[in-house]
Amino acid sequence: MIIWLASYPKSGNTWVRTIINQIIFNDIKSKNEVFDNLSRIKRYPSKTDMVGLPQISNSGGFTKEQKKEVIDFTVKYWKKTQENINKNNKTNILKTHNMLCNVNLDKWDYPFTNLENTLGVIHIVRDPRNIVTSIKNHFSLTTEEESVEMICDNYNWTGFTNNEVPQLLSSWGNHYNSWKKFPKNNLLIKYEDLVSDVKKEILKIMNYLSNYFEYKISDKLIEEIERNTSFENFKELENLGKFNENSINEITGEKKTFFNLGPQNNWKKILKKKSINKIEIQFNNEMNELGYL
Repeated sequence: MIIWLASYPKSGNTWVRTIINQIIFNDIKSKNEVFDNLSRIKRYPSKTDMVGLPQISNSGGFTKEQKKEVIDFTVKYWKKTQENINKNNKTNILKTHNMLCNVNLDKWDYPFTNLENTLGVIHIVRDPRNIVTSIKNHFSLTTEEESVEMICDNYNWTGFTNNEVPQLLSSWGNHYNSWKKFPKNNLLIKYEDLVSDVKKEILKIMNYLSNYFEYKISDKLIEEIERNTSFENFKELENLGKFNENSINEITGEKKTFFNLGPQNNWKKILKKKSINKIEIQFNNEMNELGYL
């Protein structure tokens, strides 16, 4: 059965995944080795899941018909690929940015997942105003306005330009509302709480996972994980070339910074008033619910 690490992009998924990787595999390494074996918690959907996925140009030179063919293939195989993953009869933790959705194709509904394949979700959220600059960097967007449009786009699919398996993000608000409705074993983690009291959030995650994995919880373990998974350590290791999940600049072919501003990303000092207003109006209910307004 699957436990999802579900989040909108640039919301702290890699941070939580690194914490969990050390917990469930009893794999407390030195600060310099924290990204070793991170791939044990893999991205879903990935190419290894979607065998036979139609290929399109990763330069953006594809038609709407080709894009639809790739999306349709992915949607139709969500259920089957998850059933294949669960054949190992283990608790499988998977990272995803896909929203929890149903897609109708040819009069058939295809759910992203179901209770037969999913055990629960660790749902990670972040103030959308602080996602804007990170989204701009990660997805090679030219302007702040483009980044705001992206998180407000109800029909946003990603994955095509890097020739990956596409994921349906939708808007930040739709994404949040979709996963908050998952009916069982639903743990919410706010990025802001990780920043303000990471020890408390590590303990919450440990308590949640202790229902499915065996390990001993101790203050020493929590302190070691806190030390290894600090943003400063992530940044240093990335600069040393020890992180390999960077996105690529489409023009230069160079790796883009993944750990960009982190906790220093302060929308009050960065965003234009027009961008702030648009986000706060569109996501007013969700942001109030989460205490962001």
